[in-house]
Amino acid sequence: MKRMSLCLAVLLVFCTGCGSISKVRTPAEGETLPQTGTPVPLETIPAETASETETAAPDTAADSKVSFVAVGDDLIHKRVYETAAEHAENGEAYNFHYCYQNVADTIADADLAFINQETVICGGEYEISGSNLNFCSPDELGDELIDLGFDIINMANNHVLDKGSDGMRACLDYWDRQVSAHPGLLVLGAYRDAADRDDYRITEVNGIKVGVLGYTEHTNGYSLPADSEMEIPYTSDRELMQRQIGELKEQADCVVVSAHWGVEDTHVVTDAVKSLAQDLIDWGADVIIGTGPHTLQTMEYLTRPDGTQGFVYYSLGNFISGQTDSFNMVGGMAEFDIVRKDGVVTIEAPGLMPVITQYDDGNLSNVRVYPYNMYTDELVAQHGLPYSPWGTAKVWNRDVIRTIIEENVPGAYRLTE
Repeated sequence: MKRMSLCLAVLLVFCTGCGSISKVRTPAEGETLPQTGTPVPLETIPAETASETETAAPDTAADSKVSFVAVGDDLIHKRVYETAAEHAENGEAYNFHYCYQNVADTIADADLAFINQETVICGGEYEISGSNLNFCSPDELGDELIDLGFDIINMANNHVLDKGSDGMRACLDYWDRQVSAHPGLLVLGAYRDAADRDDYRITEVNGIKVGVLGYTEHTNGYSLPADSEMEIPYTSDRELMQRQIGELKEQADCVVVSAHWGVEDTHVVTDAVKSLAQDLIDWGADVIIGTGPHTLQTMEYLTRPDGTQGFVYYSLGNFISGQTDSFNMVGGMAEFDIVRKDGVVTIEAPGLMPVITQYDDGNLSNVRVYPYNMYTDELVAQHGLPYSPWGTAKVWNRDVIRTIIEENVPGAYRLTE
């Protein structure tokens, strides 16, 4: 499988184990078990695991790996869906593939791909809109996300009630139709009722069961009616989160938690977010995918009391948006592997590729996303906005990426052009 060329790969050689341990094999007398879970430079990982080669030992037949890609806030402002309309062909109303085509291969190549769908898709029942606190995206957006290869759609974010409870219900209707048409698609973070909320989203890939949960810090002051059966899980409900993570841990080999949290427009991770992240890992989460601040923030391993570890991306920032501040135009595409070896499940080779929202001129035309390794000096010049993320007159520049990653993981990055 083709791997993404990572700009920021975490090389935490001091970590001796991470993720959740689903089974521990007792060594025979005099036997030394191989170490697992220690991240290593990606270039040293062979193209095939031992279990994929003809020389693999019979007792490692269950060894396996799942490649996982995650992106942050898919924030569909007016200029984003107008770009999709301007590039529509053959009678289409919108062509969102234009916006995402430069990252399409990376998404398609992953075994599992996650996205935080920041705006509701209301199934044609509401007028399309793309302004703050009033988002509603066209069905064609969701259709494109599925065509790109996203397997996991998160709805637990602050805009899920932008069109009220009826808009959320219409969005659930849209995604239910997609789940029926695409077996294996997981949609989480907003639910019909408590039973639906506790019907855990689990998928099995390469023999590894991966379960996902989603929580949001708030919903912009909106709330469901008191008599509504629908459910939105909030990060304030600690009892719910601990129970769900524990129950899901009994059903899945790996638990991935999406957390929409933190303060917007800052690269600084708050103490409250750090504390909650540690709790989620202690309760059994193996990976936390943080979203919400609309800015890129750091990432790190967190250690449980028993010495095992989980990994947290505090914020992946925006995947694409119509925001024009320099700090909002750079997000991150996370990649990691879920590895099972000798019955032990670990999170290995975590890394992050910066992604840039590109506009062609001051009119915000042709909005699209580029991965950092495709972002040329010509595109910088073409950006056309005075607040280009790589503008020499602006604070936001390439060195900020180093600062963000080193904040909590000193020396643990790798940046290549």
